[in-house]
Formats: sequence, structure tokens, C-alpha cells
Amino acid sequence: MKVLCVLGKHAYGQASRGLGYEYVNFPPALRNLGSEVEVFDSLDRNGYSGFAGLNRDLLAKALSYRPDIILFVLMHYEVWTETLDILKLELGATLLHWATDDSWKYRQFSRYLAPHFDVHATTSRRAVAASQRDGLRNIVQTQWAASATMLQEPLAAEKCRYPVTFIGSNYGNRAAWIKALRARGVEVTCFGHGWPGGAIPAERIPEIIRSSVISLNFGDSGVVWNGWIPARSRQIKARVFEVPGSGGFLLTEAAEDLDRYFSIGREIETFASLDELVGKIRHYLGHASKRSEIAAAGHLRVRHQHTYEERFKELMSQADTLRQQTVRARVSASRPDSLQAFESIARSHRTTPLLRLLRRMLVLPCTAIWGKRRGPRAARRILFELSWRLAGAKTYSASGWPGRLFFRES
Repeated sequence: MKVLCVLGKHAYGQASRGLGYEYVNFPPALRNLGSEVEVFDSLDRNGYSGFAGLNRDLLAKALSYRPDIILFVLMHYEVWTETLDILKLELGATLLHWATDDSWKYRQFSRYLAPHFDVHATTSRRAVAASQRDGLRNIVQTQWAASATMLQEPLAAEKCRYPVTFIGSNYGNRAAWIKALRARGVEVTCFGHGWPGGAIPAERIPEIIRSSVISLNFGDSGVVWNGWIPARSRQIKARVFEVPGSGGFLLTEAAEDLDRYFSIGREIETFASLDELVGKIRHYLGHASKRSEIAAAGHLRVRHQHTYEERFKELMSQADTLRQQTVRARVSASRPDSLQAFESIARSHRTTPLLRLLRRMLVLPCTAIWGKRRGPRAARRILFELSWRLAGAKTYSASGWPGRLFFRES
């Protein structure tokens, strides 16, 4: 089976932040299952002046490679809904989307994108329930996992280099957690974008995890908007599976549904408050045998049930069944009218003097408040929040304003 993966090669499209999580984990798992895999970097902005060029190249790549399945991991509106529809029509390929943050992005993102895919895989049980209320029947639940190629047996605590570590970008309330721990006498070594040591190569992550007595994980997913009211939510992160898979002992912030995947207290440990976190860190630093027992049990659980090979085996089976049942005919070559239709769509992506004026009106006050670097991104966020509420699905089309006005900031 031929699979085209449409995802970011680098984290958030920035080479300085290292290889992206999905790039490191998804294509190797699919190859291990016997698929032929190629990757299209959907987050690379180099060489493009706007999203039209990126969508044009994606269409050309797909029409040349002719995959049976196209696996997408989308962040914003980098791939237009019209492009998805053309790919369906021209290739007869099954379009599969892995949604990364549906615990908070379903309302603003997935409910508009899902109708354009054959299978929309989400890690959020609440998103599945919401999709059923919305009449969507192609949304299935999956979950993060660990790469089978990175599985390592746990080390004994006395052989570990680091007492307590955290691996992940410094955003949200993570700095506050680390500061509070240090104020209580718990030193944490942090790795990742935004920490003093900066980002680390993806291949080093399993080594650091395995060499840590305790690996911390925070489940906060950043700001969630309930209407116009900002709030915070927790979700199961990929690190929940990566830590025990790499031979580490996981101490993670409690999150909904976590007990569906692990036995809490026997395979991983959780915390819900600073006092509980401090207490458990001190307990397991002082009880090496118990720590090692839990690390070993968590590792076995991941090895047998929570690898990406297992996840994709199920998803690809669902996608393959759908592909065989679909009434769309697979064509041997692209029809001229498909590219002509795309060029007509692409013309609606052009900016106009009025839109350029709108951009300036948004960027100027945001720059005055947040500075030259953060100001344009803040302006993009404001326009996006307005767009998905007022324009809905159009936000993710070629004519959507956020993508037309804020290509570099998206």
C-alpha cells in the first residue's frame, strides 16, 4: 500500500526546534507495517509566498505519487478544503486525518475539516461525542503511542543520571510548575524549546528519559476558549506513552481517560496538585525498588498495547476497508480540468488593497502592545478567532482571510 504523509518535518515548521514528533514517529511505523511511504512537508514555508504554492505542490506531488492513502496531520489552514476535495475526486485515495488537539480544537477546527476526510482520527473522547451530535459519522477515536523502534528496557534507579527531568517546550503554566518545585527544594532538569538549554534532537529524548529516575509530564493544553471566555484544559499527551516506552518512570498530571490506558499507581503515577507532586517525587526518589517496579510494568504495557504500529494497524485497516468500498474510481492519470479547477480556486486566495489595509489595522496596535515579533502573531490569532466564529468553514478554504493575510505567521 502506498501512503503519502502530509505533515511537518520540523516542530512548528522551524528547523531550530528539531524534527517534528509526527515526522519522527508516523512514517517509520507505517513502513514497519509494510507500506511504501513518502512525506510532503506541509509546514515548510521556504520557497513559498503564500498557501497557493504549497497547495499546488501538494496536489502535484499526490497526482505524481498516486497513493492509496493520504495521511494528514494539519495545524491550521495550510491545506485548503478545496484541495482535499480535488484529491478525493482525482485519486480515489482515502484521506485520513490525525487530529492532534481535539480536546480544545474540535469546535474551531475539526468539525469544519472532518467532512472533507474519509476518516478523522481523534485522541479525544469528548470530540467523538460532539461529532455524533453534529451528525459526523467518520470520526473515530485513537490515542497517542510510542515508537516501536525506540522501545528500551528500564534502567535501575541507581544507574540513572538525572533525578528528575522534564522534556517539552516552555509554554503555558509549565514554567510556573518548575519554579514552584524549585522553591520547594526539588530540582528539575528541563529540556526543550524555551528552556535555557534549548531544543534537543528527537533521537536524544529516549536516552534522557531512560536515564531519569523520574520523568515529569504536564497535561495542560494551553488556553481554551469557551465562547469568548479563556480557560485551561488537560489532555493526554504523547509523552505519556513515550516515557514508559523508553524505559522511564512517568509522573504525569492527571487527565481524563488516562486510566483507560494505564493502571495508575502500578504502571505510571499521577498528581493533581503541587503538594501531591512534591510528595510523590520525594517518595519515589527514596523508594527506588517501587519506582523500578512501576517503570517495568508501564514499559510492558506500552510494548504490548501502545505502539504506533498497533495504532496504525487498526486505522489503516479501517481506511483500507473504506477504500475498497468507495464508489470513487481510481484514475490512471490526472485530468487537465483538475489543475484548471485548482487555479481558479487559487485566484480567490489573492489579497486585495482592502485586505492589506485590514492587516495593517490589526498589526499596528498589536505590535505596539506585544512588539515586532509577537505583534503580527497576535493579530493573526485575533483574526482567526473572529473568522472561525463568524465565517465558519470558510476559514479553512482558499478564500479564508487568516491564511490570505498571515501566511508567515500561521
